Amino acid sequence: MTISGRVALITGGKRIGATVARRLAEAGADVAVVYHRSRSEADETVASVGALGRRGRAWQADLSDAEACARVVSATVADLGRLDILVNMASVYKSIPLDMTTAVDWDEQIAVDLRATFLCSQAAVPHMRRQGGGRIVNFADWVAASGRPRYAGYAPYYVAKRGVIAVTEALALELAADQILVNAIAPGPIVPLSGATTQEIAAVEKETPLGRYGGEDEIARAVCFLVETDFVTGETIRVDGGRHVK
Repeated sequence: MTISGRVALITGGKRIGATVARRLAEAGADVAVVYHRSRSEADETVASVGALGRRGRAWQADLSDAEACARVVSATVADLGRLDILVNMASVYKSIPLDMTTAVDWDEQIAVDLRATFLCSQAAVPHMRRQGGGRIVNFADWVAASGRPRYAGYAPYYVAKRGVIAVTEALALELAADQILVNAIAPGPIVPLSGATTQEIAAVEKETPLGRYGGEDEIARAVCFLVETDFVTGETIRVDGGRHVK
């Protein structure tokens, strides 16, 4: 599927999401982004899309609210006329010791990472069907894609991201006849975490076979590949510099 002339919705419009938005706009797509609290970053993303000659929009939403998932899809179609590409990037990432993990913590992680991925996709499907197809790109995690947890303190996150892979495969099967291709990206060390020390960054680089962080553009390239391919569906692509093989 060509990107030019399409409309994309990205749940998450800062940092890596902003880079994905710009790359899609460079390829000729109009782009809407969803933000929760980061209004200024979302506005910057919209401005960068506009500077490339494409239409950009930003919707505020808490995607842990099920109704918000349908609302952002409807708003995109109402304002930009269609929806061809959905990139489910919204995620909660925080470490919580097992003994301190509450039902609220668990539900928040599942709601944002897993349930919203499903609900946004479900809302997008009728619009994609009317156009004869579409692309859904979900976001998992390299650890989840490895099939085993590697770090203590992230049980809800790990479970949610493993679930994203399962949702990706299930939707790919259900939607193949509609020419809606559904895939996932499992990022590894793309950019250092905010506040990471020099020692922590060096430790990650040492554990990565390619010896470095990948950079945001590697994710944007992977998204574009999964949008443009016409024969890959139900796949999870690890963009992790080889972390999973070490």
